[in-house]
Amino acid sequence: MSDATVFYILGGLLAVMAVATSLIGLRVQSFPGRFAPLVFLAFFVVVVSAITFAIRNGQHEEQVRAAENETAGKEVEEQEENPLPGAEGANTESAAGGEAAGGEEGGAGSKAKGPGGTLKLSASPTALAFDTTTLASKPGKVTIDFDNPAALEHNVTIEQNGKEIAASETLAEGKTSVSAELAPGTYEFLCTVPGHAEAGMKGTLTVK
Repeated sequence: MSDATVFYILGGLLAVMAVATSLIGLRVQSFPGRFAPLVFLAFFVVVVSAITFAIRNGQHEEQVRAAENETAGKEVEEQEENPLPGAEGANTESAAGGEAAGGEEGGAGSKAKGPGGTLKLSASPTALAFDTTTLASKPGKVTIDFDNPAALEHNVTIEQNGKEIAASETLAEGKTSVSAELAPGTYEFLCTVPGHAEAGMKGTLTVK
């Protein structure tokens, strides 16, 4: 029989004894009388026993939890020391694939060797649009000279995979430029004023 079971039995017995003592006391005016020491001793024994088994049950639960935590920790250590077959190879292949992709796509973080170039780009004076949706340049320092004849503010930003590389100032009825060191790859140029790119002010910049 477990400590918890004994504790619950003693608790129930204590409750029964309390109820029985109360009922007897209500019916027998002289109770407990000379039986008072025995009644007190009985309650004392039951209470002390209940407390003892409660403490033992708590200690037992702590030991069980400690054993479970120790087992879980050993399992984690074993998994770290002995990874699943193929996991290391998959990570290596992923890393190699990432390096290959990075070399193919290029980007601002790659070495941008080359003459670069200066490109011309204008905004439409009456619509949310650039005068072209495609630009091309050699790798290196690429500059986009931007002309905005409209009264509505625009800018030109260079991005790759959704990450901003460089951006011009935002202005109306004026000219500005943006430059970035670009390696071979495919980029996007767009106006980042809210809603403008969604309306069509964007295009593809190819560097090769």
